[in-house]
Amino acid sequence: MPYRVCFVCTGNICRSPMAESVFRARVAEAGLAGLVEVDSAGTGGWHEGDGADPRTVSVLTAAGYEGDHAARRFQAAWFARLDLVIALDAGHLKALRRLAPTPEDAEKVRLLRSYDPAAGGDLDVPDPYYGGVDGFEECLEMVEAASEGLLAAVRTEVEGRAA
Repeated sequence: MPYRVCFVCTGNICRSPMAESVFRARVAEAGLAGLVEVDSAGTGGWHEGDGADPRTVSVLTAAGYEGDHAARRFQAAWFARLDLVIALDAGHLKALRRLAPTPEDAEKVRLLRSYDPAAGGDLDVPDPYYGGVDGFEECLEMVEAASEGLLAAVRTEVEGRAA
C-alpha cells in the first residue's frame, strides 16, 4: 500500500497544487514514485473542478514542474486512507484537525514549513492569491525549501514499512 500525502490550502488553486506538483517531482527524483501518492485539496469548495490559478501554473511551468490540476474540497472521510495531511498555514491546520474524526487522524496533520529548519517561527506559507506573481514565486521558494525535509520524513516512513 502506498504512503499517501495530501496538501491542503484554502481553495486548492494556489498553494496546495503548487506543493503537490513540487513534492510529486521530489518523490519521482528520489525513486519513490511507486511507493508514495501525492495529491491536494482545499478546505473550501469554491473552486471545485477549476484548474490551478494561472499564476500558479506560470510559476510552476517556469520552474520545470507540472501545472495540470483540478481543484477539490478535502473530505473528513479521506483521513482513513491518508498517512499525512500537510496544511499550508495555521488556519488550515486548525480546520483540518477539527475535521479529523479521531485524535489519531488529527495527529496526521502537519504544517508544511515545519519540515524546513530555516523557516524559524513563521510556519505559514502566505496566500499569494490577492497579490502579484512575486507572491507566487515566494510561495514556490517556501514550498521547495520545505519539500526536502518532508521528503526525508516520508522516506523514513516508507523505509520503515518495508523493513
